[in-house]
Amino acid sequence: MRTAYNVETVRAAERELMARLPEGALMQRAAAGLAAACADLLGRVYGRRVVLLVGSGDNGGDALYAGARLARRGAGVAAVLLAPERAHSAGLAALRRAGGRAVGVEGAERLIEQADLLLDGIVGIGGKGGLRPDAARLAEAAERARAAVVAVDLPSGVDADTGEVRGAAVRADLTVTFGTHKPGLLIDPAREYAGSVRLVDIGLSLPPQAELEALQHADVRRLLPVPGGESDKYRRGVVGIAAGSARYPGAAVLAVYGALRGGAGAVRYVGPAADAVIARFPETLVSDRGPKHAGRVQAWVVGPGAGDDASAVGEVLASEVPVLVDADGLRLADRDAVRARTAPTLMTPHAGEAAALLGVPREEVEGARLASARELAGRYGATVLLKGSTTLVADAGGGAVRVNPTGTAWLATAGSGDVLSGLAGSLLASGLSALDAGSVGAYLHGLAGRFAADGAPVGAHDVAEAVPAAWRDVTDA
Repeated sequence: MRTAYNVETVRAAERELMARLPEGALMQRAAAGLAAACADLLGRVYGRRVVLLVGSGDNGGDALYAGARLARRGAGVAAVLLAPERAHSAGLAALRRAGGRAVGVEGAERLIEQADLLLDGIVGIGGKGGLRPDAARLAEAAERARAAVVAVDLPSGVDADTGEVRGAAVRADLTVTFGTHKPGLLIDPAREYAGSVRLVDIGLSLPPQAELEALQHADVRRLLPVPGGESDKYRRGVVGIAAGSARYPGAAVLAVYGALRGGAGAVRYVGPAADAVIARFPETLVSDRGPKHAGRVQAWVVGPGAGDDASAVGEVLASEVPVLVDADGLRLADRDAVRARTAPTLMTPHAGEAAALLGVPREEVEGARLASARELAGRYGATVLLKGSTTLVADAGGGAVRVNPTGTAWLATAGSGDVLSGLAGSLLASGLSALDAGSVGAYLHGLAGRFAADGAPVGAHDVAEAVPAAWRDVTDA
């Protein structure tokens, strides 16, 4: 499992380690890893032109020491100092001894245009509130340049703790981060600025409770339900689907499709799209008596394509089993009814739906995804799966937020969320917690999306069809 820690935790771990090491040793560790990553990216170091963008913090020192290492290998290295009087003095001296040079901001754009590699050490992980004008101009020049851009620990201009970007920021091809991932490297919009991320171990001792977690294949494999010799369809779990309407029968079909691929032993369907569901999936158990009288289930999915049918949403929320609420169900669900539930609730909004529930513009949710997911989970007392370019799963009780590492932009297609709802609901019925069902469902859904698309447009039914391949990929790894 990949983990990410906030700035305060990282700083505390760095102070603890520096107290046990000779002065400057920790920065030298970071600089050695940074220089190695830059050399790998360049391929050939000798004769290459490297420009360091250097601020006044420790990231500037990391960049200067790394630049000195590259200069000793034959690179032509120039450091652009945004605040010459506050530049890291020992790092600057090391660069000059190695044959590098330092210049001011004036005339820096020409150096940037001619560079083969730019090393962004403008602002460290403690930077807040966007870049100052001189730094912003360098970030914009770097974006126009042909050079590869490497960010030191975190791209300058992004918020390490939240992933927010306020104004200009450096867009990196590679970010070399030290000790641990920072939340901003895993969450959009900042993630889009980080490029590829390379983690350099510098020996930090970090607490077990992280700020973010990203599941990997091995983690998902341990959580997937596996039937035993004594299993039958009921012991494996039955998931109920209350979805669809005369206007949106396809939402019911796709939610059932996802549920059938999700590991539960049986799927019960309740709603006005029964004929369409049975025609496509004759194995579905169909009821026309409403959720309350549909028969025993271990979890419910309610809302996809439901239109204005608030009664089904109310009946499902009144049940004593785990419930997943999606799409129209989010709009129809009474907040007090959700908060009053004793069984787990998993809400799966996209940014627009989350914005409506929070009473804020959609842009605010998209720009502050982590804060929005946590706020919504707290308000409703539910686990929240916030869908989007970065899918987050936040538990009502706090703790680490899960960030989903799989997916593809081709998943932004009609009905894809309905498949995810059925899939995650099926995992709920098989016994997973709301946090695990949401994060495992998102992981498989994203992986299935990649397999189905393979670089081309894809439909929601293709994603559902690819879930078994994703499941096998996880279990065979």
